[in-house]
Amino acid sequence: MKINDLPSHIDKDVSVKGFVQSVRAQGKVGFITLRNITGMVQCVFLGEALIGELKKISTESYVSVEGKLVAAKQAPGGVEIQVAKMEIVSAALPELAIPVVTIKGGEDTEAPVRFDYRWIDLRKPEKAKIFKVWTSFEKGLRKYWNENDYIQIYSPSFMSTPSETGAEVFEVKYFDKKAYLAQSPQFYKQMAMASGFGKVFIAGPVFRAEESFTTRHLTEFTGFDFEISDINDHHDLMDAEEAMLVSAFTQLKEDAPLKFPDVNIEIPSRPFPRISMVEAKKILAKEGVASGEEHDLSPEEERAISEYVKKTHNHDFVFITDYHKSKSAFYHMRHPEDNDRSRRADLIYRGIEVTTLAQREHRIDILEKQAKEKGMNLESLHDYLNFFRYGVPAHGGAGIGPGRLIMKILDLPNVREATYLPRDVKRLNP
Repeated sequence: MKINDLPSHIDKDVSVKGFVQSVRAQGKVGFITLRNITGMVQCVFLGEALIGELKKISTESYVSVEGKLVAAKQAPGGVEIQVAKMEIVSAALPELAIPVVTIKGGEDTEAPVRFDYRWIDLRKPEKAKIFKVWTSFEKGLRKYWNENDYIQIYSPSFMSTPSETGAEVFEVKYFDKKAYLAQSPQFYKQMAMASGFGKVFIAGPVFRAEESFTTRHLTEFTGFDFEISDINDHHDLMDAEEAMLVSAFTQLKEDAPLKFPDVNIEIPSRPFPRISMVEAKKILAKEGVASGEEHDLSPEEERAISEYVKKTHNHDFVFITDYHKSKSAFYHMRHPEDNDRSRRADLIYRGIEVTTLAQREHRIDILEKQAKEKGMNLESLHDYLNFFRYGVPAHGGAGIGPGRLIMKILDLPNVREATYLPRDVKRLNP
């Protein structure tokens, strides 16, 4: 039985399973607090026999209790179970590797140790809440995708050539040849456009061999991707992502009262502010924010532009548009009126980049020319370039980092906290 359903069963016999959060005995009366994903309930033990059973329990053991549910104002939730029978399903060692309950005023265990015992760390209700938010957020995205005729595709993680320029790629032995773990499902989303699928989405793993130790980077993360045919330019993609995110935040707000009532959800208004990179640099200069690079934003600049947008537009999101070609992939379409600029945009949410989107170059001659400019070997791109030799619609898409979105929605200090089992430069376990 779900613990949060108990109040409707007062004066009835109930059965509940869960982890023992606390144990205490006071003479002939004993208590345990039982916790599972649906809540917590106090259980009362009366009589020598049951007190004897109580004394065998170690905290975080998994038990099953049966008894009568009664009203109890002093108990959490206003009810308690008068235990008639208890079974220890799985006993925990007397000494926990990490605490599940932090003593008031005490400090939490350091993150590396908690991640070593992640399955215990995730027993904490505040940790489970993270993934309830994840679930509702994805539910909202999928609602939009389903209502707007997107097709889900499942792209491979092994690739014969890196999907992006740059060296941040994991090379693996693949029988008698080399393979690479996908930095993005980019090529395969575009293949779906060449296949005539129209609109697609993907939820899957992304791998980045970046030796980064920041609070925002992982070597493997879950990415949400979409791709759309028959677009006019990258503004169509921004329009689509805005609609997706509004759907996701609407779902969060709908689910919050029952699933995570302490999380304040604000549905973003449309349209989101859109500022070109050139204009963003001018704004930052006026705000007195130093710029270390002409054609990109540093983390400090991302935070500053978000603060500016919040102040001037009262918005948590901002698209930074029209990147220089030096900061664009070879497959990004350039502006016809300014070949130094591409039809690319990054979405920043509360001071951190969460999306890169762009219109793709679908004209094979220009695509080959831009690949050469980036120093790429056309032979290694043979399969990808073939997508464009037999007719393909104008198209574009985006890669979304949901971990970063969840991190900011819940004001977590690190994207690792928003990740079920984080993988970074030093972590490959559990």
